[in-house]
Amino acid sequence: MIVAFSVTPIGSGQHVGQAVADAVRVVRDSGLPHRTDARFTSVEGEWDEVMDVVRRAVEAVQAHAARVSLVLKADLNEGVTDGLTTKVETVERLLAEESEG
Repeated sequence: MIVAFSVTPIGSGQHVGQAVADAVRVVRDSGLPHRTDARFTSVEGEWDEVMDVVRRAVEAVQAHAARVSLVLKADLNEGVTDGLTTKVETVERLLAEESEG
């Protein structure tokens, strides 16, 4: 499965960078395939391991604020591995073919 999630402290002011960095550190330390962009972090693995990482990332943010917002989107696609890479490669290949033709 691939889970894209965003976790944000509520009530801790406008500067949330340290809290977000702590959450991303949890993901990176997990050893699971992941990707972080400006709005979401995506992590890929089995249900229990991915959800454990999300839970620990939320806990890392909770160290900064008692209230936390979590947005989560999951893609459960049995038998697919390396989806973080292959899904992007497919789109890039199709765009390249389109520009060539």
